[in-house]
Amino acid sequence: MEEPRVLNKRYQLLETVGKGGMAVVYRAHDLMLERFVAVKVLREGTSRDPTFQARFRQEAKAAANLSHPNIVTVHDFGLDHGQLFLVMEYVPGTDLKTLIKQRGHFSLEEAVPLIIQACAGIGYAHRSGLVHCDVKPQNMLVTPDMRLKVADFGIVRALATIQPDEKSDVVWGSPQYFSPEQASGSAPSPASDVYSLGIILYEMLTGSLPFHADSAAELTRQHIEELPPPLSEMIPGISPTLEKILTKVLSKEPSQRYRTADQLGRVLLNFGNAKSALSLALTPEANPGQDPELAQDARLTLTPVAEIDWVSLGLGLVALTTVLGLIPFWMWIYFVYNPPIR
Repeated sequence: MEEPRVLNKRYQLLETVGKGGMAVVYRAHDLMLERFVAVKVLREGTSRDPTFQARFRQEAKAAANLSHPNIVTVHDFGLDHGQLFLVMEYVPGTDLKTLIKQRGHFSLEEAVPLIIQACAGIGYAHRSGLVHCDVKPQNMLVTPDMRLKVADFGIVRALATIQPDEKSDVVWGSPQYFSPEQASGSAPSPASDVYSLGIILYEMLTGSLPFHADSAAELTRQHIEELPPPLSEMIPGISPTLEKILTKVLSKEPSQRYRTADQLGRVLLNFGNAKSALSLALTPEANPGQDPELAQDARLTLTPVAEIDWVSLGLGLVALTTVLGLIPFWMWIYFVYNPPIR
């Protein structure tokens, strides 16, 4: 039996957990810190390419600076026997794309919380000045207890380096999930990641991608020119509110979408909270097992409450006091020029 390979005399490769066109990912044992890790090892051909080596180091440095519960942590990277490798936290579970294929589709109650977690991780990257550029379910790892972590910031772009009128022959991202501006070679932005998140949510709910084609060129054209089938046609009875949210997210024009993943996450969180509150607010007759006091709390939550604008109220009181204070002055002026007749 062949002995497990050890990288840099520290990382013992145990088993393959994923393969791609340019790299293989292993579950490994960190002999120094006595913990399991995931190690991405570049294939030998790509490791020798100086351009790709530079891109790989860029990936490692950008990802290592991101520390968030919904982002896969990067621990280390290096070169061993002519092969570049990246060491990451080991996340038990599987990628979201595999789960979609296994399940067919997700329920609303399952899909929205997962996308909210993805928004939290990608939104943190946006606040750190980075755009992921390749948001897709293959890059999202889901644990058995439904915690989601975003991986592979491999073509991450620094916002500071992106020019608004930038054009490139290199298309950043994957054809099934990239935004119209990425498809046309224009500069990506946080709104580009938001569009990709919308494609993923659409796929999770319907079990199907909104655009289908036999070639990357045709997919590119569809992203730029065509509208996806309405969610209500794919899922009769779907919430109109959610359909409006998704329609906004999948707008062709970046300025028409939510600006960042954080903003989309907050919108979905509010949608989820409102949906839960509505469910709780069902009458006891419609939901016999429900606690009446809990239902009453839900109704109170849904009741609009007028918020007091203390600044405006204070300014109003000042204005009123000033006006009232002028009354004696104007009375004095009146009596000076109109003395009472004796």
